[in-house]
Amino acid sequence: MSLEKNKALIRRLVEAFNKHNVALLDEFIAPDFVDHDLQLRGLERYKEFEAMFIKGFPDYSEIIEEIIAEGDKVWILQKVMGTHTGEWNFLGVPFASTGKKITWTGVNIWRIVDGKVVERKSVRDMLDFLRQLGIVEYAEKAKKLFPEYVK
Repeated sequence: MSLEKNKALIRRLVEAFNKHNVALLDEFIAPDFVDHDLQLRGLERYKEFEAMFIKGFPDYSEIIEEIIAEGDKVWILQKVMGTHTGEWNFLGVPFASTGKKITWTGVNIWRIVDGKVVERKSVRDMLDFLRQLGIVEYAEKAKKLFPEYVK
């Protein structure tokens, strides 16, 4: 596929995420998909993860801020937003709704083969994400050093 077709595929994938219908992922994700960040293997396991995330953050949405393609990879810088109004499971630990709004920026690298995503690597600030939910707090020393980040 051309670089422009690969970028278009990822744009449509993000649109599918924003529709909150995990069945749409069949169109974009290969059956043997690997997510290195989440340590998930296979389309079905990835769909389970996305369904769980949507349950916890039903108004979840993503915006692509930057997109770059080279070879069989597409990089996106994304902004993710949502409100934690449902139960969400993190690393096997369930968290009841906090009602808190979250926003974070992340980078995803998607690898595409024969028109399907086969692999994803990502970087995101999970510590800040968990802080926004009230699951972790800054230590007293950090509050003094970085008061602008403490709300």
